[in-house]
Amino acid sequence: MKDLVTKVVSFIPEVRKPEKKLDFKVKLKWTLMILVSFFILGVIPLYGLESNALSQFRELSIILGASFGSILSLGIGPIVTGSIVLQLLVGSGILKIDTTTHDGRTFFQSLQKLTTWFFIIFEAIVYVMLNGLRAQPGMEYILITQLIIGGILIFYMDEVTNKWGFGSGVSLFIASGVAAEIFIRAFSPLTSSGTFAFGVGSDGAPIGAFFVFILSLINGSTSEAFTAAFAIIATIIVFVISVYGQAMKVEIPLSFGRVRGYGVRWPLNFLYTSNIPVILIAALLANIQLAVTFLQTREIVSSATATSIASWVSGSPIVLNAISGSLVASDVFKAMVYMVVLALGSVVFSIFWVQSAGMNAQSQAKQIRAAGLHVAGFRTDQRILERILERYIFPLTVMGGLSIGLIAAGADLLGALSRGTGILLAVMIIYKLYEDIAKQHMMDMHPSLRKMMGGDS
Repeated sequence: MKDLVTKVVSFIPEVRKPEKKLDFKVKLKWTLMILVSFFILGVIPLYGLESNALSQFRELSIILGASFGSILSLGIGPIVTGSIVLQLLVGSGILKIDTTTHDGRTFFQSLQKLTTWFFIIFEAIVYVMLNGLRAQPGMEYILITQLIIGGILIFYMDEVTNKWGFGSGVSLFIASGVAAEIFIRAFSPLTSSGTFAFGVGSDGAPIGAFFVFILSLINGSTSEAFTAAFAIIATIIVFVISVYGQAMKVEIPLSFGRVRGYGVRWPLNFLYTSNIPVILIAALLANIQLAVTFLQTREIVSSATATSIASWVSGSPIVLNAISGSLVASDVFKAMVYMVVLALGSVVFSIFWVQSAGMNAQSQAKQIRAAGLHVAGFRTDQRILERILERYIFPLTVMGGLSIGLIAAGADLLGALSRGTGILLAVMIIYKLYEDIAKQHMMDMHPSLRKMMGGDS
């Protein structure tokens, strides 16, 4: 199998790695070029696409960094799907690959590239053939071809970012999509029909909450002004809580086995599994909505049934409904169910991910032992180390998963300017990107630090 995968992957072109360490300006240039290209491609419409209800893809578009209706309709879906499937197979032991060795990592990366190309083709066919993106008569194969081209472009843009820019393309595309949505919904002066809200003969209110707030105050509409202001405030609150949660961590003091008097602190983040659990549960709920929509288009379920199911698996902004006076008792009950599902689902996926992705106490203990470290005051026995780590890892897994689910659900129910999942993803990605950029900038300014950290002198 290994030889076959290597032979097939050898036919797939790849982005060449830089021959020397790149400085800050070069990485920044490539990152910005890819980001601009992503936004340009995101507004190129698909040729041969019939009139579609693209709003049904809003949940998926946030998670997948996609722009449905454009050539980038697949987004990072194939990359993420291929990565998750492989990590689960390897982490559960179904696929035997030793990723601690160079050959193992190389084989894993080759297999990941191959699965990504498979899912690009597979998802393009599924979206068109199941009428997710409905093609004009006789244009099905042309539409599939465009989706495949867009998926391949995303694949290589991700590779360029990984090797020549900051962070990863996957993270960059998600964060930029969420940031763009928040900016538009906060400051866009256009109406939903695309006309200028302040022009002569305007046919509606602006999209941007800031302009809605100003116009509502001018017109004396206190309720609408408060609704717009609350949406902005809710978004800021979710950002602050997300940043605070991302910065929280537990540090376990460790000592070097061979060097007395020296030690380090092994950090375990409070949000231990990061944003993975909420991505998985949000993707599950979004796919339920999508499946129901497909069934409705095939007239297998009625429109009323589809609407009812969608209302249970998507968080309605109950606070905004209360302000506008449209809140009913069933909305509160649905909101409670949605919060419980998202929170408990995040906990379940968090526990599952820790076990399958090599983040459990046993795996952490192996890493610590491999680094020549042990807990001060205890014997260098891996079983003892596992028991100590288990005291921290399992509670962090549960509390972190529960917290991230509640934050995401809270943002949806408060009516923030983007979905809670999207805001969480953006905060965590931008936080990590900031750390990478700050580290690179510091090393460029002080070459001696590069030598200390094991880089080129």
